[in-house]
Amino acid sequence: MVAMAASTYFFLNSFSYHDMTRNNLRGTPRPKDAHGIIKKNDGSSRSLLAKDLTKVNATKVRSNRASFLKPIMMLGQNKNYLDMIPELGIGSMLSDGFVFRQKFQIRSYEVGSDQAVTIETLMNLLQETSINHLKAIGVWSDGFGLTREMCKKNLIWVVSKLQVAVDRYPIWDDVIQIDTWKGAYGKIGICSNWTICDAKTGEILLTASCILVMMNEETRKLSKFPDEVRSELDEHLTNVILPVVARKWSPRDEMSIVDHVRNGIMPRWSDLDMNQHVNNVKYIGWILESVPRSIVENYELASLTLEYRQECKLESVVQSHTYVMVSNNGKIGDYDLVDCKHALQLETGGGEIMRGWSIWRPKQYGNRLGLE
Repeated sequence: MVAMAASTYFFLNSFSYHDMTRNNLRGTPRPKDAHGIIKKNDGSSRSLLAKDLTKVNATKVRSNRASFLKPIMMLGQNKNYLDMIPELGIGSMLSDGFVFRQKFQIRSYEVGSDQAVTIETLMNLLQETSINHLKAIGVWSDGFGLTREMCKKNLIWVVSKLQVAVDRYPIWDDVIQIDTWKGAYGKIGICSNWTICDAKTGEILLTASCILVMMNEETRKLSKFPDEVRSELDEHLTNVILPVVARKWSPRDEMSIVDHVRNGIMPRWSDLDMNQHVNNVKYIGWILESVPRSIVENYELASLTLEYRQECKLESVVQSHTYVMVSNNGKIGDYDLVDCKHALQLETGGGEIMRGWSIWRPKQYGNRLGLE
C-alpha cells in the first residue's frame, strides 16, 4: 500500500500544468455561455485563472494540488509498518578515533538473481567508508581520500593489493555494519582494514584489507610516501592490521589447468573514478567475466586476492583470463572448493594489468531463503 501511494504521488506530480488546466483535474466543469466560452467570475477570466494558480519557483501550478493529494498521502496512516533505521549512512568514530563505523541497508539493485549482494557492491561500500573515515578525522581535502598535502603535491592513492574473505553474503534488505581503520604499511604506504558484520546479530560476514600507495597524478608514476603526508596521518594510524597473505602467482601448477578467456573488454567513461583512472572495483567485475558459468551459477566467491600491476586507460582493450585449478582431470562439480587464478592483460602488447587468486564454495543462500 505504501508503494502504491508513493507511485501514485510520483505519477500525479508528473502532470504538467497544461494537463491540469485542460482537464481541470476531472473536477466540476466551469459554466460556459451560449458560445462555449467560460463565464467570467469576479471580473475577467484572467482574474479567475490568477485565483486558481500560484507560483512555485517561477512555475505556475494549481493551488489546489495539495488538497487533491491529501487523501492519497493519508493512505496507510492507520497501519503499522516496519520502522526505518535512522542511523543508516551516518558514521561514527570509535576506539579514540581510530575506527570509523557506518551502517548500510542492502538495496534491491545491489543484489543478484539469488538475492545475495554482489561482491562489487561490497567493495564499493568498503571504498565509501574508507573515504568517509578520512573525512571524519579531518584530513580529507578532495577526490578519493586526498589529504591537503597530497593535493599540493599532485598525489593520488592507488590500490597495490587487495584481499577479501567472505564468510556469508548479506541479502536484500539486510542491514550491515562496516568498521574501518588504517595502519602504517612500512615506508611505502598505508593499509586500510575493514570488517562487515550483521547489524542485528553482530555476526562477522566479511574481512578485507588493502595496501594503498601513492602515484603522481601528472606523470602517472608511483611516488614515495612524503613526510608531510605521513605527518597528517600518523596520529590516526594504528598498529593493528589484518594479516596480508603472501602468495606466489603462476598460471602453471602441478594441477590440471583450464584457461577461460574473455576478449574485447573495453572501459567505459563511467568506469573512471574521481582520480581519472579506472576504479579498482571495476577490475573485479572484469575478472568475473571469464569465470565459467558453471562456477558462477553453483558457487559463490569465498576469498579473493588481487595484485594491481598497472593502470588501465580509457582507450585500452582488455583480455580476462581465469585459470581453473582441478586435479586428476576432474570436473568442477566434483569439488567442495574451486581454486582459480586470474589475469587481466592488454590485448595489444600483452601488458599485465592485474593478477589474482580466488576460492569458490557451493552457494549458501538456499538454506537462508528457505529454498531447500
